[in-house]
Amino acid sequence: MDVMQAIEKRYSCRSYHPDAIEEDKLGRILEAARLAPSARNQQEWRFVVVRDEHTRRKLSVAAANQDFVAQAPVVIVGCTMTDRLMRCGQPSGVIDTAIAMEHIALQAVEEGLATCWVGAFYPDKVKPILNIPDEVTVVELMSLGYPADEPVGTPRCDMPKIVSFDSWQF
Repeated sequence: MDVMQAIEKRYSCRSYHPDAIEEDKLGRILEAARLAPSARNQQEWRFVVVRDEHTRRKLSVAAANQDFVAQAPVVIVGCTMTDRLMRCGQPSGVIDTAIAMEHIALQAVEEGLATCWVGAFYPDKVKPILNIPDEVTVVELMSLGYPADEPVGTPRCDMPKIVSFDSWQF
């Protein structure tokens, strides 16, 4: 599978089979995150891989009671240890962690797995569940597992609506 095929095949999965994820597949998925680029190569991300069913249930409650979070055999919690701003004014840790999490999503497709970005969660509820220190920012939760649903196509904007060349022409 090439990168474009993985991009086209990726979708937000909200139903998972209970099958455990093989260690070698999980290892390659986490390696994809480790290899992601980061501002000044600081690699300020941290990933908590949650496999424990009881803990996943608690996370699903902290994620606005989204049951699929508990159903997935793995939830990866992406965090950053910095609040540094890049020269452009954007937060490097949040952006870097998001890039690494998307590497996870694309490698998961390559491994025959599915993911869902979970932004609907309460960080103040997630942190105590996983013993995450106050100074660490929880950026995202990502469910991971073998899909039990079928991809649903979502509409995308036409290219001229989102791209202009050489200047802002929208």
